[in-house]
Amino acid sequence: MMQNTQWRFRPDQPATYRIEIEGKLCERCAGWFDGMDIAVRSGEDGSTITTLTGVVSDQAALHGLLGSIRDLGLLLLFVRRVEDQDPEG
Repeated sequence: MMQNTQWRFRPDQPATYRIEIEGKLCERCAGWFDGMDIAVRSGEDGSTITTLTGVVSDQAALHGLLGSIRDLGLLLLFVRRVEDQDPEG
């Protein structure tokens, strides 16, 4: 079996992510995601959706963010690496 050695993404490098959760973060909870841009919008069904967007240092840090979402009892809707943004700036 041949492995693809040309990675477009390295899990040990910074990457920009967009994470969507149901509901609106309270001020206290928003502090858990310091450094992330936070935007709130209405979903098509009238629900409230919060989007967190920002650079995450590596996959371990991403798992930490997802753990925080779980620990806060928030419903995770969507996680995506944003490829068209440069995580370095």
